[in-house]
Amino acid sequence: MTTNTVTTQTLQNVERGALETIRHGLRLSPEFRRGLGVTLALAILATVGKVIVPIAIQQVIDQGLSGASPDLPFIRNAVLACAGAILLTAVAGYAMNVRLYRATESGLATLRGKAFRHVHDLSVLTQNTERRGALVSRVTGDVDQISTFMQWGGLLIIVASGQLVIATVLMAVYSWQLTLLVWGLFLPLVFALPRFQRLVARNYLTVRERTGDTLAAISESVVGSAVIRAHGAEERTATRIDAAVDAQRAAQTRAQKIIGFTFPITELVASIAIAGVVVVGVLLGVGGSITPGRLVAFLFLITLFIAPLQTATEVLNEAQNAIAGWRRVLSVLDTPADVADPGDEGVTLPRGPITVAFENVGYAYPDGPPVLRGVDVVIPPRRRVAVVGETGSGKTTFAKLLTRLMDPVEGRVTVDGVDLRDLRFSSLRERIVMVPQDGFLFDSTLAENIRFGRPGATDDEIAEALAALGLADWLDGLPGGLQTAVGQRGESLSAGERQLVALARAYLADPDLLLLDEATSAVDPATEVRIARALDGVTRGRTAVSIAHRLSTAEAADEVLVFDRGEIVQRGSHADLLKEPGVYADLHASWAGATRS
Repeated sequence: MTTNTVTTQTLQNVERGALETIRHGLRLSPEFRRGLGVTLALAILATVGKVIVPIAIQQVIDQGLSGASPDLPFIRNAVLACAGAILLTAVAGYAMNVRLYRATESGLATLRGKAFRHVHDLSVLTQNTERRGALVSRVTGDVDQISTFMQWGGLLIIVASGQLVIATVLMAVYSWQLTLLVWGLFLPLVFALPRFQRLVARNYLTVRERTGDTLAAISESVVGSAVIRAHGAEERTATRIDAAVDAQRAAQTRAQKIIGFTFPITELVASIAIAGVVVVGVLLGVGGSITPGRLVAFLFLITLFIAPLQTATEVLNEAQNAIAGWRRVLSVLDTPADVADPGDEGVTLPRGPITVAFENVGYAYPDGPPVLRGVDVVIPPRRRVAVVGETGSGKTTFAKLLTRLMDPVEGRVTVDGVDLRDLRFSSLRERIVMVPQDGFLFDSTLAENIRFGRPGATDDEIAEALAALGLADWLDGLPGGLQTAVGQRGESLSAGERQLVALARAYLADPDLLLLDEATSAVDPATEVRIARALDGVTRGRTAVSIAHRLSTAEAADEVLVFDRGEIVQRGSHADLLKEPGVYADLHASWAGATRS
């Protein structure tokens, strides 16, 4: 795996042609193609209606006005036919629009859902190589760009293509000489479009990338606003955001300059074509090769012929922006899901006491040295294990492998003898739950955040869980009880209180194995007592693995695993490990010294 799998996939997708990109996208969102035949039929009907007016004009001039006096009944019938055709065109256009919008929204909802779910199938490592804001941009902004094109540009392409074909056929019926003249003037422009399209595609991919960078920079500054203010980094942050915005503006400007180049060329060719048709048409009329009515109708048809080419500039603008966004979305979907759910082919294990085994496990981050080497350890059921070691010793990697946020490069991790890679996610997440350091909370009530561990839990069951963890007094002290709003990321609560909510959530989930990444250094003594009491309750009767940051956790554990430079160098009880010189005794001395100071 490269250092940035998603970005690498994006670069590979640049080489994919526009039509291939669209085909690939349509395969992923079949809703786009459903009922397409009826929609195209309505588009043809709406387009055919537009040529009725030139035909009526030709007939009125050549038939209704050719005699000594106007043929009023003929003219009346021609006008009524035009009115009926225009009404039919309007109805067909409305029906076409509605069908296109429905198909587009259904297809884009599927595409957005697939992209969102696939992001969650990627390993934490792969997610971390891409800035969060850029990933959000791919699932939201890039898909919205596709929506804009499919509902507007896609409609224009359908109508304009039909209009171009029908206008050409009718022009050839009226005068093949003038038709050759018009096409002869426009053919060089048509042949130049593919090469021009590739140039525009690369520029609009850059636009979408700069848009993602801007969103990432802004979202980071909003989320990290407290840190920015605390360090007086407002000007530096504003400068970074300004740089991202300027880069986006410059990319957009470059793309628009290229697009803008085609419009005056199209206008120039159109003017030459109209002038040429007038001159050559008059000469043909003098020679008797074309009637006055056909020449006038031909001039009307030229406007129908030229209109699609004139709007091609704007359509090309939206098309390339959408295709660039489509490529970025597809790059997410095409990135291999290295931590994927085996689904129906996976194993579902029954609930009960759990045994975990690491069998000669090794792991190395891409382009980096091994961070775990030859880890062999068995954690029996209902055993409390503390994992200790210096920063960078491999503790966090051990935890991520245990919860299958990543997969080992060597060896395997098993639960009750089953490789985690063969275990269905539904079974894995039911049996193993991790409580991370930050205790992330969603912008909702306290009850909803705790209920995240078991969606069907009632308020009474949540209150009982808090009471079982010795947190009833804390709950009573909150202004709204279970309905207390925790704010974005739980910012209405203290760090220790967020940890209490995370522990209650894990307790309610009732896993067979609980992995705890402790973080209590920033809490007050009263909250630390509550956390210790809650920890005792949440780990009782189940297998528990704690990434120990507190001396008391290691002392209370049944067994301590000591990591150093990616290896387990010591294991045993706290008392036994203190009796022998080594890494643990040194860590204990440092902890004890820090506590006394």
